[in-house]
Amino acid sequence: MKRNSFLTVLLIGSLSLGLLAGCGSAPSQDAGMRNQAGTEGADRARSDPGDIVELTFTGWEASPLETEAVEKGIKIFEEQNPDIKVSYTPGLSGAEYTAKLLSAASAGSLPDIMFMQSTDYRAFASKGILLDVTDRFSGEFSLDDFIDSSREIMDFDGKVYGVSSCSVMPIIYYNKDLFDAAGVDYPKSDPSNCWTMDAFREVAKKLTSDDVYGCYGFEVDGMWPALVNENNGHYYDPADKATPQFDTTENKEVFQAIMDIRSVDGSAPDATTLSNVGMTALQMFETGKIAMLCDGSWSLQELAATDLNIGMAPLPSFKKASSSGQAHLHCINAKTEHPEEAWKFVKFLSGEEYQTEMISTGLWMPNRKSWYTEDGLKIWYRKDVHGDDYMNMLRYFEDAQADERPFTLTTETTDAITEEMQLFFSGDKSLNDAMSSAQSRMMDAYRASIQ
Repeated sequence: MKRNSFLTVLLIGSLSLGLLAGCGSAPSQDAGMRNQAGTEGADRARSDPGDIVELTFTGWEASPLETEAVEKGIKIFEEQNPDIKVSYTPGLSGAEYTAKLLSAASAGSLPDIMFMQSTDYRAFASKGILLDVTDRFSGEFSLDDFIDSSREIMDFDGKVYGVSSCSVMPIIYYNKDLFDAAGVDYPKSDPSNCWTMDAFREVAKKLTSDDVYGCYGFEVDGMWPALVNENNGHYYDPADKATPQFDTTENKEVFQAIMDIRSVDGSAPDATTLSNVGMTALQMFETGKIAMLCDGSWSLQELAATDLNIGMAPLPSFKKASSSGQAHLHCINAKTEHPEEAWKFVKFLSGEEYQTEMISTGLWMPNRKSWYTEDGLKIWYRKDVHGDDYMNMLRYFEDAQADERPFTLTTETTDAITEEMQLFFSGDKSLNDAMSSAQSRMMDAYRASIQ
């Protein structure tokens, strides 16, 4: 348990942690959001070959560094394509982003190109909101070159409605100086010989003191799919990736272990208590208040820019060492008036020139098998950013299972999991009651989605 003096420090700010690569809100309906005139406009030719085609593009701001990188890429694209101008509007995140995109779709004012959260991808595609780019995609890319976690998410009943932007996964970041001070050995970064969950908990307890929590991050919903996979658990029946299969012994073991890290070991802060304090989880880690942080791979970009003495390790394993990968996709509005120019821009966003900038800084992870080869590594790997630990985990990243949350036609199923398990973590429901309720709500949402 922590002393009151440390809790006082915590109560000066807020602690939050998000996955997936963070998500964001759709753009406001301003000059950057052009009303679309219907499907007949998709084949409309420009009246004058000298006209400038203006494309609208929206996403979210996972960090100012990401927005800066996106805008830099747009500038390069415009220099290469002087007849196309791209207006980019980043917004907020998560459910707000989804709601605004749906509202814009109803109003006929969707942007030409958009970040699409992987958890929204199938729902939007099934509603006819996204342009089917299967033929264009097949003419430019090989689906088999994408790592399995990205390929499986893109492939919706044999069709492609968006190109995977990258891959993002959970990683354990740890403060080497705090390990040294506690006399604790660094974790192994080789997934074939990495720590078990029991071993991780013992390390976290040794690192916990009056001023430092041993770890944080497992109670955040974005981390659960990977941990569940490690225990041979699932969100959905693996045979169809659709029928809810959440209330299982394998999943209960995972969530009980997460709870015990805080409630039994005293090694992690209470997420509910810390929800309104003045620092994010990453800031807590950067200031030495958390020794180990389970966070998204994108945090490497910010951490690499600091002078922190950090290491990286795979997630602690249950039955196997495994991670889960997903990320947003770049999708085109089915009613865009400029499908060819929009596809040209999406190709650029998926190309080596743009991707290298994002991956080499640590923001994204490569999603092509060819980029994990010896020659591919030369394109993006930077020792000062990624270090030896990252290199030791390359196969772990490449072979990650697909995050199961994107395979549903409604986000209500995964919302049920998040809401019910947070009730468990807050002590408002028993594990059995929370799991049973989540399963029931998931089945109701699933049945409604297929009617």
